Amino acid sequence: MKIAVSYSCGKDSALAFYKMKRAGHEPLCLIITVNEEAGRSWFHGVDYDLMEKVSKAIGLPIITSAGKGEDYNENFESALAKAKKMGVQGCVFGDIDIAQHLDWNQSRCGAVGLECIVPLWGQSRESVVVELLGAGFEAVIKCVDKKYLDAGFLGKTLDAALVEKIGATGADICGENGEYHTFVRNGPIFNEPVPTVLGEVVDFGSHAAIDIK
Repeated sequence: MKIAVSYSCGKDSALAFYKMKRAGHEPLCLIITVNEEAGRSWFHGVDYDLMEKVSKAIGLPIITSAGKGEDYNENFESALAKAKKMGVQGCVFGDIDIAQHLDWNQSRCGAVGLECIVPLWGQSRESVVVELLGAGFEAVIKCVDKKYLDAGFLGKTLDAALVEKIGATGADICGENGEYHTFVRNGPIFNEPVPTVLGEVVDFGSHAAIDIK
């Protein structure tokens, strides 16, 4: 199948991409949702320059779904329609088990006649993390919800010890409820690592993030 990947630049979408590619499917493009006012991807805060580096390292074009929030659904469907014109038959998402997310994915794909594909759906949190690390992905913690994790986690690369430390706080080890978000800079979906430099930490009150250039 020819596929698009709803790509947040984080670990779960990267793993979903990897599983589909390993199963023999052909990725044609990445779809990244962008907060137009901030000039960065929604939730993970990746700027356009870093997105371009990701596109080059993976070797796929990006279709951006850019907007201000109120037109989020419509813009994503427009991006899916562009992917469909490229020959895409389905879109891949990295969601694990939140029913609302699955419903949203299915609704957006259904609106444009594409199959909704969720390769991680129903897996345990532990199995997702084990598979991610075992495949050789390098995922850096980009944002944290300070209700669960403090700013000391920012800029750290996920490994078994860090995952255990996250779990010890009571946070979901996958960050599925928004406890943290990651930026993936290397792994089996990349032709080359994404060159990165860690920048300043920004405190937003309830959340904190580290800039990655």
